[in-house]
Amino acid sequence: MINYIVAIDLGTSCIKGIIGTRSLTGAFTVIACETESSAGCIRRGAIYNVADTTQRVTILIRKLANKVPGIQIRKVYIGVGGQSVRSIDHVVTRSLSADGEVKKETTDALYEECRTFKPDGLEVLSIVPPAFYLDGNHEIDPIGIPCSHIEARYKLIVCRPSLKQRIYTIAERARIEIPGIFVSPLALADVVLSGTDKELGCALLDFGAGVASLTIFKNKQLTGLCTIPLGSRLITRDLTCLHVVETEAERLKKVYGDAAADKENDSPVQVNSLNGAAPRQIKASEINEVVKARLQEIIENIHARLKESGAIDKLSAGIIITGGGASLKNFDAAIRERFGMSVRHASVNKTLFEKTNASLEPEYGVVAGLLLRGTVNCSYTPPPASPPVSKAEVEEPVTQKPETQKPETQKTKGKSKTEKPPVEETQKKTGFFHKVKGLANGFANDLFNDEVEEKDREEDTETEDTNNTNKPQE
Repeated sequence: MINYIVAIDLGTSCIKGIIGTRSLTGAFTVIACETESSAGCIRRGAIYNVADTTQRVTILIRKLANKVPGIQIRKVYIGVGGQSVRSIDHVVTRSLSADGEVKKETTDALYEECRTFKPDGLEVLSIVPPAFYLDGNHEIDPIGIPCSHIEARYKLIVCRPSLKQRIYTIAERARIEIPGIFVSPLALADVVLSGTDKELGCALLDFGAGVASLTIFKNKQLTGLCTIPLGSRLITRDLTCLHVVETEAERLKKVYGDAAADKENDSPVQVNSLNGAAPRQIKASEINEVVKARLQEIIENIHARLKESGAIDKLSAGIIITGGGASLKNFDAAIRERFGMSVRHASVNKTLFEKTNASLEPEYGVVAGLLLRGTVNCSYTPPPASPPVSKAEVEEPVTQKPETQKPETQKTKGKSKTEKPPVEETQKKTGFFHKVKGLANGFANDLFNDEVEEKDREEDTETEDTNNTNKPQE
């Protein structure tokens, strides 16, 4: 049996989906990736219009199901990010007896205590494996080490409760089950960061349309995750001040936008005017003046969050950038200049997959990471339809009833009457000759029968007279 894994990432500009298989050995194969616009129904990574989002998720699922004829998709993994998603610290401690040894039961009890923790007004999406400290010393694997005090420092990924509630509402309306909700920035890190990146220390910056997420690692541990509610769509909206519609502003940003453009660049750019007016020309420097002003604000917010985490001087592997906003020309150069460290674009590690039938570009990095986290078969294969039954097979054969024979004519006073021919035979003989013959036979039979009856009456009279003669007189 083939296990199909299906996952969807709810993004601000579009909803992305992926379908793949997982073999018994745990090897993954990517079959296809699909995209559906989410404009207007998802804002800053959070569901805004439930009805519209349900409709577009349903369309996306149908697209994915069409890639594998003969199956139905019943379950879908969901990846979430968005404005309210962030990490918080939670510490669980336990005192042991003198020179007590840490056992698996000890770490399990620490995790169970953390799992029951409910932060006020927040929903826990994920519990990241903790950093252990034994008598104040950091240990990666504490089991088997004697100590008197153990401390587990957890990172909890939390969000607003409404985020999960709306996801389950959509699933109910779309008639699908959700075997798991995963944190999109962590799923992305699984496929674009190496173990060396996480050990040396790095920051993964996903610059999307609605938000920018920042995920920080050091010593193979997650040290922080935050979401900055500033995305590349703000640049697009700012460009509408040049008297263009938003779709035209988006085109200008992608084609002519430059994070490190020269202010003196006066090369002309043709733009489409409002209300169908004739195209006009503006300077490229006008476009990039708007782009750089908003981009500087976004970069400063990212820098402030990274500095707040305390890891800004510990990122030996630098900053890895991805997302639609990161495709802006010279965006990496602007980040490098402000942070003073190495910057590179992310790429999906395709060696994590046995086979890929789809092009795993960085834009599909999140859903690729979600696929790797899936374990439950998401498909249903309907049983083959029964072959149609012909009409001849349904109708029962008609059984001919045997002809009912008429009983023989009763005998009259010990003597039988002449039997009449069957009705069917009589009906068949309809010629003139047969009619005459029938009348003659009938007359002869009647005459014979009258003679017999007369003779019988005479015999009866003689018998009665004899009886009367022999009877004595009184």
